[in-house]
Amino acid sequence: MSGAVIEIIQPKGKTAEGEEESPVVIARAAYEHPFIVRLCHWINAVALFVMVGSGLQIFRAFPSFGAKIPQKDLLHWPKAFAIGGWLGGALQWHLTFMWIYIATGVFYLGYQIFSGNYRQVLFTPRDFPGVWPMVKHYFFFGPKPPVREAYNPLQKQAYTTAIVLGVLSVVTGFAVWKPVQFSWLGWMMGGFHYARIWHFAVMWAILFFVLGHLVMVMLHGWNNFVSMLTGWKKDPEYFVADDPAPEGDVEKEDPCGTPEGAP
Repeated sequence: MSGAVIEIIQPKGKTAEGEEESPVVIARAAYEHPFIVRLCHWINAVALFVMVGSGLQIFRAFPSFGAKIPQKDLLHWPKAFAIGGWLGGALQWHLTFMWIYIATGVFYLGYQIFSGNYRQVLFTPRDFPGVWPMVKHYFFFGPKPPVREAYNPLQKQAYTTAIVLGVLSVVTGFAVWKPVQFSWLGWMMGGFHYARIWHFAVMWAILFFVLGHLVMVMLHGWNNFVSMLTGWKKDPEYFVADDPAPEGDVEKEDPCGTPEGAP
């Protein structure tokens, strides 16, 4: 979190005796997602969509991980759910958005490291004890653990894993794209044949992450989605209007107007 907090207060009024009432905080908003994070999120969402669609079209040219003769297809992916139309077209789409995907990922990681914002999403050893309580809450209807920061331990684990999968998708992709120039990468993966399998497996792991991510967004409500558009999250769970504001820059506004970008 950037540390910026906005308090929306009810204007001062007067009691029946004519005494001035104290202002009341009626809502708060925390600036959770800096502009760079939001920009990279949406660019990579588009890039990932195109790369998966074109990658499946490339896979359709040889939908097998076995011998070419006799060929035993792993699965027949419908052409309607692939991008590119044919192998050559799919390669053009895939390689174009590959560079967008890589550039955005490098920019995102650089920003997270140099701004210190990585602390918000990075899974660390201190988060381990909080994973199982969140698993029990989400999957076994257990009690919800107290929310103390923007991301709970299970979310941090998921987002850190997604970053690792993103790096693996690039590494395995280069091993498949340039098997001669990056033969050492292919060797580390067990050869070109296994590099294809790894690349395919990483793609499906990313898709399962995306599916879980979308489910969580729906479960946590519209407020979460809006925060990835504006950066601001109104009344986040880790603080309520009656509690002291978290550390950071606090701006106060009355209901007649809020600072630019606030919800």
